[in-house]
Amino acid sequence: MAELPIFAKTLALYSFLRNILFNFSPESVHYFSMNCLKTVTQLGITDTVLKRIFQYPSNDLAQTVFGVSFPNPVGLGAGFDKNALYLSELEALGFGFVEIGTVTPKAQSGNDLPRLFRLPADQALINRMGFNNEGVGSVKKRLNDWNHRKANKTGNHLVIGGNIGKNKVTSNEDAWRDYKICFNELHQVVDYFVVNVSSPNTPGLRALQEKDALRKIFAELQNDNQCYAKPKPLLLKIAPDLNQSQLHDIVSLSLEMKLSGLVATNTTIDRSNLSAASAQLSEAIGMGGLSGKPVQARSTQVVAYLAEQTDYAIPIIASGGIFTGADAKEKIKAGASLVQVWTGFVYEGPSIVKNICSYLAAH
Repeated sequence: MAELPIFAKTLALYSFLRNILFNFSPESVHYFSMNCLKTVTQLGITDTVLKRIFQYPSNDLAQTVFGVSFPNPVGLGAGFDKNALYLSELEALGFGFVEIGTVTPKAQSGNDLPRLFRLPADQALINRMGFNNEGVGSVKKRLNDWNHRKANKTGNHLVIGGNIGKNKVTSNEDAWRDYKICFNELHQVVDYFVVNVSSPNTPGLRALQEKDALRKIFAELQNDNQCYAKPKPLLLKIAPDLNQSQLHDIVSLSLEMKLSGLVATNTTIDRSNLSAASAQLSEAIGMGGLSGKPVQARSTQVVAYLAEQTDYAIPIIASGGIFTGADAKEKIKAGASLVQVWTGFVYEGPSIVKNICSYLAAH
């Protein structure tokens, strides 16, 4: 129990630092914070201390989902570590899995700055990043290096998901080619794949959520998948803004194409749940996907609908407004097998995984 005072002091320090860092650009703070953490974890003793403080110490939440063994059910959603730069650091903080990306075939810079904004009154973020990433070749090399370093280590391994998308300049008619490139390039270096057609920040991307467009993409990917000795799980990430008819199509397609799972949900373009202060700030910010507490309820509704309509036959990774163990439990009760955090990590800090896992173990 000696680590408890250290844990409490660390949380107090994070709260203090967050109040300072929230005065600066969110994207700049993101890279500054993670690079500081990288420096810390490169010191062997400090890395061990971090793991003792922040990792959930038991294996009682480990489970196998779509054929992949997860050390715990709490993951980090795509968009946080787009280029697989911080896997060791995120593993030290106790994450059971990390979804890298969204990765595109060619490197792209994304949308103009500023493109990430805080709405602290509602514990929310708005982003319009635009799939900024180094391209599949660079990410593949980094993941190869990561896997080689982990190969000789025993114990639980961080699960890596590959979130893949299309380049902005690629037409929707040719989008399947971009997904196919990323899928085959990353097949040997990730544990599962997520097809992202639900970001609101690439023009026209959400049109790919229509049934015929998705059928083309998944037909190509499943065909390639069967050519490998060990096919990889294929999941689809959907928006919270789909209506019931569109969700019904997603269910039908998921069963038809034998998808391994669904990720529900991405960010929303709906601003109706914002407080007056945040709504005014949101109007000034303009376009972008909203995440955090305002999307929590809708995300849970979508998870519940998908679980019921598929008769709980397709595993669901729940994402959207998860800050606490109670939030995660709500998603699991609705039908999710795993949960992902992102905005909650920004607001709650490095204790979020341990706090959620401790709550789930106790309830």
